[in-house]
Amino acid sequence: MEIKIRRKETGNRLELIQRPLRYDADTPESGKYKMPGHLNVLQFPGLQETGVIDHFFTTRQGGVSEGMFATMNIGLSGTDNMEHVGENYRRVAAAFRSTPSQMVMTFQVHGTKVIRVGREDAGKGPVREREWDDVDGLVTDEPGLILGTFFADCVPLMLVDPVRRAIGTCHSGWKGTARRIGSVTLEKMKEEFGTRPEDVICAIGPSICRDCYEVSEDVAEVFRKEFAGHQNAILTDKANGHSQLDLWETCRITFLETGVRPEHILTTDICTCCNPQLLFSHRATKGQRGNFGGFIMLK
Repeated sequence: MEIKIRRKETGNRLELIQRPLRYDADTPESGKYKMPGHLNVLQFPGLQETGVIDHFFTTRQGGVSEGMFATMNIGLSGTDNMEHVGENYRRVAAAFRSTPSQMVMTFQVHGTKVIRVGREDAGKGPVREREWDDVDGLVTDEPGLILGTFFADCVPLMLVDPVRRAIGTCHSGWKGTARRIGSVTLEKMKEEFGTRPEDVICAIGPSICRDCYEVSEDVAEVFRKEFAGHQNAILTDKANGHSQLDLWETCRITFLETGVRPEHILTTDICTCCNPQLLFSHRATKGQRGNFGGFIMLK
């Protein structure tokens, strides 16, 4: 499949790779579904090179969901066949050489609440009920715990502290981006683990690009006020009174303001709306879609 790249000049672009799947007693190779040998996922080489984490972003490929959810939908909203979604989670977990019982998922409301999770939270989302209904970010220092978030144009953010051996991930839609959820997540890691911004490697994952993201004047005005001095870098005004908003650059500015080193910020070069066959996109499908996931685990 040909992927449309939005920023060819970036030096930390995503790679589409095949992850082998390993199943155990919780994910048997025999049964109702024919198990594939690998899963196509997107990965930042620069994040993997920290040596302390494993991570990837799922694509639309390799799952069992059907129709507008085809095929690797990991959304837990209940609108898809949940048996299909459960199977998709087993495949995602198998790509980590793990099981869904070792995963923890957010419950996103476009807010900025970030919580610390541990071994006692394992399985919340794909296996058992989450105790929260308003969490857009997770942090942990627990090895083997897979943190997961949902997307279909919004920005996945991942943070790795290789010194304190801690990780964070969050969902940054336009509201979360305006309220600097990337900074909130980093502050939570600082509070819980003593993380220093200068040690952190950050990734801004696949999401909608500036060219595809047209916003109304009221949304544009929020960003003019919140990011005063950066208007030209993040907004392009249009004749129709709307603007094109650059969420990628806004998230990058947020990390820089928080003290992350420029060379430690990895920015996507893949737009969801430009690649609706590869990734779920709310805008490209006018809301007829599932969710892809961002998953990260401390080794």
